[in-house]
Amino acid sequence: MLPYVLAVTGASAQQLAERSLELLLQNNRHVHLVLSRGAHEVWKAEMGVNVPVDPQTQEGFWRERLRCDQGVLHCHRWNDQAATIASGSTRTRAMVIVPCSMGSVGRIAAGVATDLVERCADVHLKEGRPLVIAPREMPWNLIHLRNLTSLAEAGARIAPPIPAWYTQPRSLEDMVDFLVVRLFDGLGESLTPIQRWREEKA
Repeated sequence: MLPYVLAVTGASAQQLAERSLELLLQNNRHVHLVLSRGAHEVWKAEMGVNVPVDPQTQEGFWRERLRCDQGVLHCHRWNDQAATIASGSTRTRAMVIVPCSMGSVGRIAAGVATDLVERCADVHLKEGRPLVIAPREMPWNLIHLRNLTSLAEAGARIAPPIPAWYTQPRSLEDMVDFLVVRLFDGLGESLTPIQRWREEKA
């Protein structure tokens, strides 16, 4: 299977990104991971964790933190626009941006690529490949709505991480799993079992 690009921007809900990475690797997927500069700051501010910037050091960090040696992981600096995934000639399965800040949404919608996350999003749009954006902001103002509409018109799938209570979640982890799995449902992935509408619990 072709690799995924998993991008993380400087919005709250980094737990969704971490769980996405964990489940992809546990399912032996190939992942190119890009944390924006803002994402590094949010990890530090919200979780008290310094995610290494150096790609090789960061790969070791995630392997140790997730206790997972499955799958293939490549990490990239946020400003490395010479990375392989910055080129449309590098084939990928899809790109998922989770969480996605409204600043990133605006720049991608305007065709502005100030970092590797935005460049990769632009590549997926121009190549007609799946791009899933999980905007993490509330409420949305008119500018947000127009930017998201522009991205949807350009071919992106807008998938805000909105929880469901019909699953009767028993923990925050249950809720996170539901949100992550729903992000990847549209890409044909089945990363981990979740409670779905009108399914009986095991």
